[in-house]
Amino acid sequence: MFNLEDIAAAHSKVKSGVDFPTYIQDLIKLGVKKYDTFVRDGHTVFEGTDKFRIKSAPKYTVLRVANISDKERFKHHLKRHQRGQTDYETFCTHSAETGVKKWTVDMNEMTCTYYDKEKNKMLQEQIPTP
Repeated sequence: MFNLEDIAAAHSKVKSGVDFPTYIQDLIKLGVKKYDTFVRDGHTVFEGTDKFRIKSAPKYTVLRVANISDKERFKHHLKRHQRGQTDYETFCTHSAETGVKKWTVDMNEMTCTYYDKEKNKMLQEQIPTP
């Protein structure tokens, strides 16, 4: 089964949102089936087969997630990140400012879904293949 060191090694190759599809393929090879990343502090819960779960440590200083979500502004920031115009921490800051509480990546569905504090789906995207 996978461990946090393997995941960190895969994540170290990611420089911007452009690298996200390749990162997902690396996680699939490790056996990750799904993960939730929490914008507040960047910790992630990874799930594998047979209910295997591990949780990463927080990645940065706690961010205040806006109570009111702004889906259109979030989409703008996401597109910039996907084009490689922002780094991960900047993307997380923008996510918090626009009300994103967490995102869920589902390797079976090949989707990334962003949620607000009320658990409303703000956006769901198909993950492209690299």
